[in-house]
Amino acid sequence: MFERQRRRASVTTPTTTLAPYVTLLGFARYVGRTGPSRASFVQGLRRQRASHSGFNPHSSLLKALKADIQFRSGGSHLEQVRTAVKPRWRPLHDILVPATKDYLASLGDLNECQLVRTRDVIAFVSNLPVKINPQFGLRYADGRAEAVRLVFDEQPPPQEAILATLHLMQRHMDDILPGAEAVVVDVRRGQVHRPDPGTKPEQVEQWLAGEAAAFATMWDVA
Repeated sequence: MFERQRRRASVTTPTTTLAPYVTLLGFARYVGRTGPSRASFVQGLRRQRASHSGFNPHSSLLKALKADIQFRSGGSHLEQVRTAVKPRWRPLHDILVPATKDYLASLGDLNECQLVRTRDVIAFVSNLPVKINPQFGLRYADGRAEAVRLVFDEQPPPQEAILATLHLMQRHMDDILPGAEAVVVDVRRGQVHRPDPGTKPEQVEQWLAGEAAAFATMWDVA
């Protein structure tokens, strides 16, 4: 499990804004969609923003994973989450806890791995502000560092979503975690995606600029 795959990208940075910022997760999910579902997705994000609503069923799982890394506890915090969540979320956690423990095991000797903080960044893609927010950082004894985002979705993340996420994180890594590499972990399928050195940054910049302009237009008319 956790076959390592490489993807890469880059981003433009203008000065004016058209809409409230979108999170990295929201923008990545948008670019991974096609057709009419894009408009309904943006409308849903806007309604959620207006109502200040939204619940993340993965937050306790992420917190437990970080505790297991920090305290080198071998997955005991993750197991506690499986039994502590409300009954309606137990089937989901019965799937995600073992998969997340597999990722934890893939890190190797946790005595050689340190949990570190990352910084959130508000970056511009065309005129759209996007909040770049890795979930945690890792620093290894050999000097390597990673800024990590986990994907828990039932369906595999589209390659466009992975590309956008890696690009936006790597483009602003000097502010997020200097010297680190962007990493996207598809937890359910045990895959780790990294920037592809063969990707042409200027092409990705043009693509993302167009995607951001379309997003902002849909937001305005939602």
